[in-house]
Amino acid sequence: MAFTPLLRYARFFALWLLLCGAAMAQGTVNTLQVGPQRTIKTIAAAARLAGAGATIEVDAGEYVGDVAVWTQPNLTLRAVGGRVRLRANGVAAEDKAIWVVRSPKFTVEGFDFEGVQVAGRNGAGIRFESGWLVVRNCSFTHNEMGLLTSNDPNAVLEVENSEFAYNMRPDGHNHNLYIGQIARATITGSYLHHARTGHLLKSRAAISQILYNRLTDDGGSASYELEFPNGGVAVVVGNTIQQGPLTENPVLISFGAEGYAWPFNQLSLAYNTLVDDLPSGGIWLRVKPGADAVLAVNNLLIGTAPLRATTPGDFRNNFNTDRSSFAPGGEYRLRAGSPLVGKAITLDKNLQAQREYSHTAKSIALGIAPHNPGAMQLLQAPRP
Repeated sequence: MAFTPLLRYARFFALWLLLCGAAMAQGTVNTLQVGPQRTIKTIAAAARLAGAGATIEVDAGEYVGDVAVWTQPNLTLRAVGGRVRLRANGVAAEDKAIWVVRSPKFTVEGFDFEGVQVAGRNGAGIRFESGWLVVRNCSFTHNEMGLLTSNDPNAVLEVENSEFAYNMRPDGHNHNLYIGQIARATITGSYLHHARTGHLLKSRAAISQILYNRLTDDGGSASYELEFPNGGVAVVVGNTIQQGPLTENPVLISFGAEGYAWPFNQLSLAYNTLVDDLPSGGIWLRVKPGADAVLAVNNLLIGTAPLRATTPGDFRNNFNTDRSSFAPGGEYRLRAGSPLVGKAITLDKNLQAQREYSHTAKSIALGIAPHNPGAMQLLQAPRP
């Protein structure tokens, strides 16, 4: 009887070890590590092994022809120790993309998608077909299509701090980022540039939120820089949008060109810097008649044409200027002595600038209330 408390303690300790072991095993199942020196050496293998809710950590490096289809819910893929470069090298999942995503919730961070070509000439870094996709700190370059979505009316796409460039097929017509008729697309803090013939960003979503990005030709030959061909609710705040001299279409922003597909169609432009470098002069905005509302306020226009549309709208407090208003550095940041400083007017909260784009491919929170027209509220670039 004297040893009963000790025996009970030993049994309790054994049970505690058993539970800890089960918890550790569960953690091992839910976190998969991928890399040349790991047990799981390819991303394709991880896609087959992963269960719902898994986190997949991929060692930095280059993975060639390592394509995958993702269907499990609540997956997170994260690059570890640097960037993960996915180079297609003639291989595509389902003859569509490096990755095909059909997942109720899927998050990817730190991956570079490169070089997809397929028979249908729409080879994408990611083909997003259903669910909810979150893309953070990724790049899509030299594919036929950067990122391509389906037309699933329930799908949601969120892109943060990512880069899209040089996505094209030999005959042109493809886009850096193509969003189909999905429920919502939110693009934030991203850098889209160097399209060929196709658009920098094309969205058919019911709700498109284009916030604090840099969409600039930068020597490319894009058509529209930003297009909403089927209307919807488009909120465009805090972006720098530049049309280059090689553009194949004189219009920077287009709304409803292919007909309105949604019950309500409204375009709001606020705190954007629009740059027209077309020698003959371009068109800031083209809106097909039939839109429910068009609002353009506190935008800064580097060019001589006034900001107006082909349909009635609320156009207030938009300013034309030239490059003499800006500090050196190429960010279109107002110099301290510019008469435009402080000329913004207060807007509804959902249109007030809360962040600003910071090169390359990120955005920063503003510590001040927005007060300048255009995308840049700070007169000096913040330190990295």
